[in-house]
Amino acid sequence: MKKLLSLGLVLIVLTTVAIAGCGGGEGQARAGAEPVNLTIAAAASLQDAAGELKTIYEQQQAGVKITYNFASSGTLQKQIEEGAPADLFISAGKSQMDALAEKGLIVDASRRDLLGNELVLITGKDGSLSGFEGLTDAGVAKIAVGTPETVPAGKYAQEALTHLGLWDKIESKLVLAKDVRQVLTYVETSNADAGLVYRSDTMGSDRIKIVAAAPADSHKPIVYPMAVIKGSKYQKEAEDFAGFLQGAEAARVFEKYGFKPLETNS
Repeated sequence: MKKLLSLGLVLIVLTTVAIAGCGGGEGQARAGAEPVNLTIAAAASLQDAAGELKTIYEQQQAGVKITYNFASSGTLQKQIEEGAPADLFISAGKSQMDALAEKGLIVDASRRDLLGNELVLITGKDGSLSGFEGLTDAGVAKIAVGTPETVPAGKYAQEALTHLGLWDKIESKLVLAKDVRQVLTYVETSNADAGLVYRSDTMGSDRIKIVAAAPADSHKPIVYPMAVIKGSKYQKEAEDFAGFLQGAEAARVFEKYGFKPLETNS
């Protein structure tokens, strides 16, 4: 009888150790799991809002890290076409996303129109410019715009100025910038007398003022589409982050920085 009891105790101890060992192994695997590092290729105009959203999301999603690559949408498009790492692309223009879609580089079903914006004419804080018509005045020597071929804000600016009958008149004054944030910097530092940027770009600057908004019908609608990159190894996680960007919490952040959320998940 004693031998049976002893044998039973030994079996219980061995079984307990085996179970504990298995459970500990699973826990160690989870604790040692490699974190998900998402690379987000985002239009330069998103920089301020995106920084705040990164902080919120990383606090909510343990193990997920967000890395941004900010540049003009045209530059980002070319980088993705050439194989640069990216999990999600947020463009400031539809044409750049269309180009990637045509080459089969995005997950078509993931594409969403995320944000809208407004094109505005700015000058230095003490500038005397009072409207678009003043751009032809001799006192306005340099006007900064994004390079139309690669910067959506520059393309919108070209369309608006052409619509207003001003492009040909002021073309010799234009200073072309690599992205919309460089346009803002040129005006802030008095390297340009005026510039055209998104309203969202002006929110954090006390060195410029808005002179006027471009008429809504003077350029194509400003839309920021986003889509998951087909070559991403983290497609699900990129989809999750995209869903967060369409949520009510993200919408409040975008609105704070001057954007217009287009689709909001409840």
